[in-house]
Amino acid sequence: MISNKIITAVVFVTAFAAFACAGKVAAEKKAVTGGAAVPDLAPYNNEFAIKLYRELAPESGNIFFSPYSITSAFAMTREGAKGDTAAEFDSVFGFPAPDKGLAESFAAAAAALEAGKGTAKLTLANSIWPQKGYKFKADYLSKLRKAYGAQSNTVDFSKDAEAARGEINGWTEKKTEGKIKDLFPAKSLNSLTRLVLASAVYFKGTWLHPFEAAMTSDADFFIKEGAKPVKVKMMAHPGQKKRRYTADELAAVVDLPYAGGSLSMMAVLPRDGKTLSEVEGALSAAKITAWREEMGLRDVKAFLPKFKFSAKYSLAGLLPGMGLKLAFTDAADFSGMDGTQDLYVQKAFHQAFVEVNEEGTEAAAATGVAMGLKSIQMDFEVFRADKPFLFLIIENKTGLVLFIGRVENPAA
Repeated sequence: MISNKIITAVVFVTAFAAFACAGKVAAEKKAVTGGAAVPDLAPYNNEFAIKLYRELAPESGNIFFSPYSITSAFAMTREGAKGDTAAEFDSVFGFPAPDKGLAESFAAAAAALEAGKGTAKLTLANSIWPQKGYKFKADYLSKLRKAYGAQSNTVDFSKDAEAARGEINGWTEKKTEGKIKDLFPAKSLNSLTRLVLASAVYFKGTWLHPFEAAMTSDADFFIKEGAKPVKVKMMAHPGQKKRRYTADELAAVVDLPYAGGSLSMMAVLPRDGKTLSEVEGALSAAKITAWREEMGLRDVKAFLPKFKFSAKYSLAGLLPGMGLKLAFTDAADFSGMDGTQDLYVQKAFHQAFVEVNEEGTEAAAATGVAMGLKSIQMDFEVFRADKPFLFLIIENKTGLVLFIGRVENPAA
């Protein structure tokens, strides 16, 4: 049996593997509220991660997102959902009901992540942005502040939605050390927006065994069979390192730990003769757990490409296909937020950034959910003549048309 394993190109990285470790810590702590054990966040966070990954996988190109950031933002949204809307949240995200420890599971996970970060820099932040003067239920906002640690900032969407958007994006950029900019694109919020819920995550950690910059060299990266390889900067160590490693018929898996804590990157490489699509097809939260449990210390010579990229996703376009449908429609029930059924999820965005180099990894992500008034709840109509239109001048008592015309180009 070959004892020295050489990994030459990593083409799939499970960004949430380190979070599974933190979830285990939370489970071991057996945090208790109201006499009942707090649900472990890791299983449903990781199940959702796989669901969303599968939704994204058919598209070509790199993928990177933070399931923790997404579930955090939507857990705060779920706290205000009722009826069938709430049921869809629980089905898609695997959430326990709010009275079964939903908020407490996030608090326990945040504490575990903080305890396990070691020397890494890790920021976990939530915020809420309610419309000035809008009557939200006091207990809803209070729970978000206390249980989720959400910073509350009153803004005025109805007066200046773009100014409010700038404040929200500024908060996100600050919490992610400048890596996530313009989470909400221009004009994505409007005068009908009533609440934005945001969650940001920032991580910067150094490798326990840093790669040596002097050994980084140009190398081929084989995107797919038959395609011309691309040149990358391939990092390497001068010799073998004792690393946690496993392999099966599908893939070789190595654990790359960060210094001083329990966080690590788990890299998964298809075996010779296997494709990334085959590995993705077998991917599940249970498979991730199995790989981690099967790992043993081996002499491993690891080669890893340097990479840096960002990703943007419209969750309003992805989540309905996964089963979260009502929340984005006029049939939504968020009466737990304001005591009415006037609100729905207007927009939802996620952005993520990652850079991997010889020293370590920097990663950031943010999720924003905008709640707006349903169109049927508008107490006014909008008539915006920004395209060709007809006009008539009429005497109203007789109905006589005095003039009629068409405006095709007002600037002519």
